[in-house]
Amino acid sequence: MRVRLDGWTWALLFSRWIAGLLFSMAGFYKVLDMGAVEHARVLFVEGYAETWIPAWLLWSLGVTIPYIELIAGGLLCLGYRVRGACISLGLVLVIVTFGHLVAEPFYAIGESIFPRLALLIFVLVGPSERDEASLDYWLERRQRR
Repeated sequence: MRVRLDGWTWALLFSRWIAGLLFSMAGFYKVLDMGAVEHARVLFVEGYAETWIPAWLLWSLGVTIPYIELIAGGLLCLGYRVRGACISLGLVLVIVTFGHLVAEPFYAIGESIFPRLALLIFVLVGPSERDEASLDYWLERRQRR
């Protein structure tokens, strides 16, 4: 089996790495610099205390989301478990979009949410058998031998 490194390979590699860096660095900051509990308190619990969303849900999501961003973003960079990482990060974007819309019903998603979503969708629907720079590809190739 020959490695091609064609247009699909490069497009998926760049998209995975850009999305992975965007998410993992956000998660890195929220977990290791700000702290996941502080992130939850400031951005979720205090930010949405006056809404109908229960405090237990705000705490759970506020603490969990940074870890999902950090881990799934790193997995995207490696190209390992890409489908699961994309789905996890897509769910994070749904939750974050919902939260922004609760706070501001006409929130514009164009600045940060939509570009990340576009990258995730491209990686998710791109042909995984052409993502030859991913760990998933190499593990699958090795398993077939």
